[in-house]
Amino acid sequence: MANLGDMLTEEYNIIKGRKEEPREGSYTCYLFKKGIDKILKKIGEEATETIIAAKNSEKSEITGEICDLLFHTEVMMVEKGITWEDIACELAERRAKENMNVEKEAKRKAENRTDETNIN
Repeated sequence: MANLGDMLTEEYNIIKGRKEEPREGSYTCYLFKKGIDKILKKIGEEATETIIAAKNSEKSEITGEICDLLFHTEVMMVEKGITWEDIACELAERRAKENMNVEKEAKRKAENRTDETNIN
């Protein structure tokens, strides 16, 4: 079974390599040459295709569209200097904040708890 983190990192590095050392005929190089507007347009198109696939298609087509969306997102990430490590750090910060909020809410509820007692 393929490891998602490894696959994303490998693909990201290939995309970054295409930006640093363009290859004739490479679709990735074409996107970088056309610039951020073209890259963002492709992300929008792929997001729409992913939505449509999720609404109307089988798992394999949805999976393919998600892969296309991730690829174009990675191209944008390379163009903007954003790494998967940046994304991982942001996700970790959000998770920590969410966990902190859950713990605060649980503590607040425990401190303000009113136990109901049935007296017969």
